[in-house]
Amino acid sequence: QVQVVESGGGLVQAGGSLRLSCAASGSSASINAMAWYRQAPGKQRELVAIITRSGSLTYADSVKGRFTISRDNAKNTVYLQMTSLKPEDTAVYYCVAPWPPRSWGRGTQVTVSS
Repeated sequence: QVQVVESGGGLVQAGGSLRLSCAASGSSASINAMAWYRQAPGKQRELVAIITRSGSLTYADSVKGRFTISRDNAKNTVYLQMTSLKPEDTAVYYCVAPWPPRSWGRGTQVTVSS
């Protein structure tokens, strides 16, 4: 069983940046893909980005060119660098390890003010 702890959320103005972090622990030695999802109020949870152990990347169209996912395999940590933030990026962001998801963490709130 892998546990994840997300951090780095907060309140930022439109156009600003935030960096989210997620540390995976437990049975995390052989995690392949890790990912970030988000859920805005009243909307379904959506996939934001995926990164495999070898570094293959997948992004949602809505964040391409603005968000960057990365990971530190030695630390079982995944990051999400978010730039040029928009109010529509406001959501609770969830880390998933491994991907596809088997469980969810508590998430971290990101609020972008206009």
